[in-house]
Amino acid sequence: MSASAGDREPGIPLDNANEEICGPTCIGENNKHDLAVCSSNTEIKSSAVVKYSAAPPPTSYALLQEKTDLKLPPANWLRENPQLGGAGTTILGSSSKSKPFSSFGMAYDFIDCVGDDVDVVSDSENIKKLLKIPYSKSHVSMAVHRVGRTLLLDELDIQELFMRSSQTGDWTWLKDFYQRLIDQKWQRKKKSKEHWYQKAILSKFLYYSINGDGAAEPVSENLNEGEEENGAEEFSSSWPTTITNTQSDTEESDAPKQGLRNDFVRNIMWTFEDIHMLVGSNMPIFGGGRYPAVSLRLRDNNKPINILTGIDYWLDNLMCNVPELVMCFHVNGIVQKYEMIKTEDIPHLENSTFSTRVVKDIAQNILSFLKSNCTKEGHTYWLFKASGSDIVKLYDLTTLCEEAEEEKCQNPFTLPVAVLLYKVASNLMLKARQNRKHYGTIRTLLLNCVKLLDQERHPQIIASAHYMLSELFQLDEPPEDDGGESLRAGGSEDSYSDEDRVEDEEDDDEELTEDSDENGSYGNCSSPQDDSKAVAVIRSVGELSVPEKYKSTHQIRPSCAFPVSQDKEERCRHVLSCVLKGLKAVDGSIKKESDLPAADPNTPIPLKYEDRSAVGSCSAEKGISVLLERAGPLQADQKHPTRSGMIPGSWQHHMKLQLYLKASKAYYVLSDAATNLLKYGRALRYIKLSLQCYDAYCSVSGTLHPQVLQFHSQCLSLCGDIQLMLAQNASNRAAYLEEYSYQTKEDQEILHSLHRESSCQAFNMATDLAMDPEYQLFVSSKCYEAAYELLVSEALKDHASDQLGQVLKRLGNIRNEMGVYYMNQAAAMQTEKEVKKSVSVAEQEMWKKSFAFFEKGMKDFEAIRDSTNTALLLCNTGRLMRICAQAHCAISATQSRGEFSPEEALYYNKAIDYYLRAMKSLASRENHPAVWDSVNWELSTTYFTLATLLQDYAPLSRKAQEQIEREVTEAMMKSLKYCDLQTESARQPLYQYRAATIHHRLASMYHSCFRNQVGDEHLRKQHRSLAELHYSKAVCLFLSLKDAPCELLRTLLERVAFAEFTMAGQSSSAAKLKSLTGALEIMTETRYAFQLIHKELQEEQIELSAPNPAGSADVTSGPTSGLNLQEVMKLIGVFEPSFSFLLLQLIKLMATMKRKPSNKDEELLKTYKNVYSKLLRAEKNAPLLSRLGLYIELLQQLTPQTGSDDTSTHS
Repeated sequence: MSASAGDREPGIPLDNANEEICGPTCIGENNKHDLAVCSSNTEIKSSAVVKYSAAPPPTSYALLQEKTDLKLPPANWLRENPQLGGAGTTILGSSSKSKPFSSFGMAYDFIDCVGDDVDVVSDSENIKKLLKIPYSKSHVSMAVHRVGRTLLLDELDIQELFMRSSQTGDWTWLKDFYQRLIDQKWQRKKKSKEHWYQKAILSKFLYYSINGDGAAEPVSENLNEGEEENGAEEFSSSWPTTITNTQSDTEESDAPKQGLRNDFVRNIMWTFEDIHMLVGSNMPIFGGGRYPAVSLRLRDNNKPINILTGIDYWLDNLMCNVPELVMCFHVNGIVQKYEMIKTEDIPHLENSTFSTRVVKDIAQNILSFLKSNCTKEGHTYWLFKASGSDIVKLYDLTTLCEEAEEEKCQNPFTLPVAVLLYKVASNLMLKARQNRKHYGTIRTLLLNCVKLLDQERHPQIIASAHYMLSELFQLDEPPEDDGGESLRAGGSEDSYSDEDRVEDEEDDDEELTEDSDENGSYGNCSSPQDDSKAVAVIRSVGELSVPEKYKSTHQIRPSCAFPVSQDKEERCRHVLSCVLKGLKAVDGSIKKESDLPAADPNTPIPLKYEDRSAVGSCSAEKGISVLLERAGPLQADQKHPTRSGMIPGSWQHHMKLQLYLKASKAYYVLSDAATNLLKYGRALRYIKLSLQCYDAYCSVSGTLHPQVLQFHSQCLSLCGDIQLMLAQNASNRAAYLEEYSYQTKEDQEILHSLHRESSCQAFNMATDLAMDPEYQLFVSSKCYEAAYELLVSEALKDHASDQLGQVLKRLGNIRNEMGVYYMNQAAAMQTEKEVKKSVSVAEQEMWKKSFAFFEKGMKDFEAIRDSTNTALLLCNTGRLMRICAQAHCAISATQSRGEFSPEEALYYNKAIDYYLRAMKSLASRENHPAVWDSVNWELSTTYFTLATLLQDYAPLSRKAQEQIEREVTEAMMKSLKYCDLQTESARQPLYQYRAATIHHRLASMYHSCFRNQVGDEHLRKQHRSLAELHYSKAVCLFLSLKDAPCELLRTLLERVAFAEFTMAGQSSSAAKLKSLTGALEIMTETRYAFQLIHKELQEEQIELSAPNPAGSADVTSGPTSGLNLQEVMKLIGVFEPSFSFLLLQLIKLMATMKRKPSNKDEELLKTYKNVYSKLLRAEKNAPLLSRLGLYIELLQQLTPQTGSDDTSTHS
């Protein structure tokens, strides 16, 4: 461009070159913009915004003097001039001839507009030609392509196409088809000399208008011949030869450039009513007049302006926002006069009057017709109207080409269309990050792009397209509900119907005006031929003028379908399918053959498993170091070809890295999903494949990005989870082995592709299916350790993430699991020993291992301040101490154990310390009620066990009786302190039972002390009151339980015995009578215990008699009963003589009373005698149920009589 462009460099896109207008007023500044904004017709909404302009700001045109001879060339003729743009390089003036790929050049430059915002992309000349169809007899031949919701229109010059066909042999099928169905007498038509003459004087007129000096010298004596030659040259060079010969390495950015450039002086976003168009225009625009912009036109004064010319001028001005037209009239090349016409007045000129509303209807009808029928992306459609014909036909050239059995690459549009589909999809991918509504469109674009291309010729685009397809399926999150409906609408690849819209309802008799001024035309088609090959037909061009005649039933911008699956596995399978296709494209493009033997994709690669029970930890330690080798810091950049011969830095190298990583992530998600479904064999197989993909990635990659290392840490962590689950579910090992060994064909093929770059053996140790739970736990812990080491390594230490906390939590958990495993092993060793004399070395080893793992686990949880899990590990350590204590319990061959040893006391006290630390870690129950309750229970249990062992196996050889009693009391009271009787929970009955047992044991102990104490009367009284207190509390708690009748009965009988012993020391009859009455009152309380026992035995008998009617009364304890019949019989054996003794003593005392008995005393004595008589006469060998019934009856008789007198005896 020349310097006359002013202060702005040409070729720079204009952001705000124009304002959009939709009204009759004008806006603009003469000194600011190269385009003025003109008002649109009052009936029509039209606005235009310049997206790009290579022209300088418009300058005033030179007004030529009358009689100027335009046949003489000006001095500046044919010199490059920025004011004329394209007109400056050709004698054809303003380019009315479209290049066949002009729309693609614009689409590449404004990729954001394609596919969504714009309805049509085309040269302005093509738009004008379409809108003039009902008025013109001339032919129309255009190629139509659909990309998303956008139509690309290009002139399809049949003459030039067939001229090339005769030279190259291409397109012969179309030539045959054209001659057979459309124009049987086709022949090459040449442009007339008159045509070239008109073009030449227009060109000279424009140069004169710039120059203005009138100085003209002839440039060529034989002008017309030169013009014709140049015109022919322009035709022959307009089809780029590179398109059909492009090789595989000229991919996206190197797509055919010749003929695909955006050669227009300006690109304009034109909105015509509701139609959005991106148009290219080369119309020269000048300044001057009342408006900042005008267009110049040259007309022969002898030829009136016809309707076609009027529409032409009007549309040009609308598209370019030019408010005024300057018409220069000439006669035989001699300038006569100028005339200025406003754009809105053009439709009302004499001889060229037309309705703008009709032009709008034509535009809407043509767009609806094309959108309804050009349904398949990637297909080349041909819109054709023969010269002089009323019929417009639409053909699918791609389908016709396939039927002709010729190679698809013979369609020169194939590669530009494929590249454009790819570019639009790439651009939409950026938007798709924020808005998933684009996914359906992207998928359709890419699938159609891949369909068009040959893998051998264009592997890079194909591989990249498949990678982008894999990116559409979100692996890390489920589909969002808000976008669900739009995403799931429909299910086909194409978003428009394939239905043919053949409209033949009306025949419009509108008369065609004269033909256009283009002299080159096609032979007329006298009658419609066979239309079976046409996709759709407009029977009469007159129909296009009828409002909404071809209104599409589809949305102008319908939503494309995207197959959304809620199933994670299905999404991952889609991803892996795309990855595999991408890998095949890349592998196929690598020229150098690998040294590896050719792998058969049908032969599965074995996923071996081993029984690791015999393998020591030494070899495993070596294996774990490999886990970190692959996860090390950034390696040096590779310079040598990879194993498959791939050059580092090549597109194949870059693409493989992305595909390997994507596959690894997909397998990771599959593994995670399988883990959630408890399919641990399948999960291990998938994580193995994921790590194999990662291994191949490491083999190919020179450096490892921090995000990749973080993902690898996630993989190792998941692998640890799976190995842990396998160790915990050893019973299902056969099922897991079957899942682990299964392989799909797709997985096999991906593995074979991986093996081109790597042996994929680095992570075998972590992903083999072992048979030994201990080894699996060990592998799990090593995976977590490797993940942790990775996260704290130099490469990732600055990349803070939540991952470190999660890995530490898992580390703490696996160490807890291993501690529990070794603790259980130690406990199992104890139960297997027949005679416990001393602790074995093996047991001590197990304790040490268990304790070491618990200690490490506690440190892990303390590092992340997880007090709850720290408390759990302290609790488990407490349990380990109790197991150690139990191991130190000496049992002789006669199964009798000795005294409570100091070692036992030591370990029980250590256990108590750990439980107290756990309580301190939790701080309060509110922080974690479940864990708090568990620790509380364990602490209470430990104190209770310690006290029980001290009481039952008192170390009298080492300690005094009084000291032991104090220690027992202290331990029992502490256990009682941690018995939570208030909180309602599943443990509440257990706490109640334990509290009752503690009170019973303490009462028994004080009872024993009271009996054995001699001398200190104060101490005896203290023991007596404590025994009474604990007996009464024990009875209350056992009564509330309702499922401990034997314990209740035993406590009451002991309490009666305590009362009897107290009575034995009394001398006066009144005191004895009071004690005996109190003892009998306690005895009557046993009625409730007997009722519970009687009820349980009855229910048990009914259960047993149902399946077996011949059941005996002498039943044993059934599965639903908690009764110990031996215990019941033993307690009855105590009850009968005690009851009998009390009654006898009462009868004797009351009979020998010195004072006169009252009526009440006589009634009582009578009752006592009656009950005593029945008790003596009772049959000793009667069934248990009948005996219990008798006791309940006798006790019932005593109940109303007792309790009125001497109530103070009932404590």
